[in-house]
Amino acid sequence: MKKGKVYLVGAGPGDPGLITLKGVQALQRAEVVIYDYLANPRLLSFAPPQAEKIYVGKKGGHHTLSQEGINRLLVEKALAGQVVVRLKGGDPFVFGRGGEEIEALLEHDIPFEVIPGVTSALAVPAYAGIPVTHRHYTSTLALVTGHEAEGKKDSAIDWEALSRIGTLIFLMGMKNLPRICENLKRQGRSPETPVAVIQWGTTPRQKVAQGTLSDISERVKAAGLSAPAIILVGEVVKLRERFRWFEDRPLFGKRILVTRTREQASKLSERLEELGAEVVEIPTIKIVPPESFEELDQAIQEIEGFDWLIFTSQNAVRYFRERLWRAGRDVRALARTRIAVIGTATAEALKEVGLRADLVPGEFRAEGLIEAFSHEDLKGRRILLPRAAEAREILPEKLREMGAEVRVVTAYRTVLPEDSREALIAALEEGVDVVTFTSSSTARNFFHLLGGREELLRKVTLASIGPITSETLRRLGHPPGIEAREYTIPGLIEAILEYFS
Repeated sequence: MKKGKVYLVGAGPGDPGLITLKGVQALQRAEVVIYDYLANPRLLSFAPPQAEKIYVGKKGGHHTLSQEGINRLLVEKALAGQVVVRLKGGDPFVFGRGGEEIEALLEHDIPFEVIPGVTSALAVPAYAGIPVTHRHYTSTLALVTGHEAEGKKDSAIDWEALSRIGTLIFLMGMKNLPRICENLKRQGRSPETPVAVIQWGTTPRQKVAQGTLSDISERVKAAGLSAPAIILVGEVVKLRERFRWFEDRPLFGKRILVTRTREQASKLSERLEELGAEVVEIPTIKIVPPESFEELDQAIQEIEGFDWLIFTSQNAVRYFRERLWRAGRDVRALARTRIAVIGTATAEALKEVGLRADLVPGEFRAEGLIEAFSHEDLKGRRILLPRAAEAREILPEKLREMGAEVRVVTAYRTVLPEDSREALIAALEEGVDVVTFTSSSTARNFFHLLGGREELLRKVTLASIGPITSETLRRLGHPPGIEAREYTIPGLIEAILEYFS
């Protein structure tokens, strides 16, 4: 049997945006992903859905699998002919035991590739506003394992030499923080030397304690900091006061749950993360094809006979385009048909297929489109409305009252993703500041998945994209605390920012 290949990929320090392009490419071709505790689980979304994902994390001394067990697993999967990604926090070769894993692969003549990662030793200080070198402070730097000293009578660390280096960075050293400080002071380092301890660096949970060699242990204890954290010793710590940036973003420290479909959540999630929020994506709706495309396909064959084509969502545009192409046709078939959309996002989806909307209402909901059409002569006009299987009837009803002949066809369905239930409850139990709703469907399904556990919402603010979704939430007994004035994703983000300002 043909041997597989193992990619040792550095996942970076926590922020999923810090993985390398080459790391993403390896994940995209993976058949098996074996990942660590400190590898952001969101990176797993780059792997194919059918790829096997195996967690082998080590946390607080508890090992899901021993290092020897991990080595055996890598060998087993590769010998089975599979492409394996070993996703390791930070960089595989910086206190990551990557060398030991390669030794195991070499014993079995298994091909491998190492894809370096951004090490927490350098990235975490940067996110805390601390340059590890600075020409006016120091030009020497040492990375040290803080774990090595535990239980050893004769440490391999040369504390005398270390004490003379400008910036010291200790990884995995939280248990030994008092001992590290004492060793440095004993070798002549000033007790007033600045120290920073940074927990969960590069993530929205980042916390920083600052002090000196003489008091940092007490300050860390008072702040409640624990592993994972790095310890940084040196005069460069003083620069944090002026250089800090990460924690000063407007939504830093806020945990926001996004209920959009997984395919559509990215723009909202990315922008919220840019503003400092910790985003939890748990879709409460899933977009699936209709039970039959017969209605839509027949309408597409007759498209030249329609005066207007109305899209009320990006999903309708996507499914219409796919069926148009499958029918052997393209946008030229719409040359005589005018197009109306609800909202700028749907208009943008239309532009992506080379079409411009003839009508976009000022108010991004059905009522706005009805108002816009009231200035058009619709008597005898034929209108095609491809949309979700379940939708409000106000739009076709009002258009018919204006004299139009309206044909409603099902382009897609929204269904309940039952596999989200457990993750939703777990996220709310852990604590969430805001839950976002971008449609009535996301709201109804959220409460269905919640299953009566409404006590979990006591300290949660609900954020709605507009009045229709807000009305649905009120009917469900949970009026929103935030409502977008412009019924778009940017409008929703702006409303969340205003709420917390």
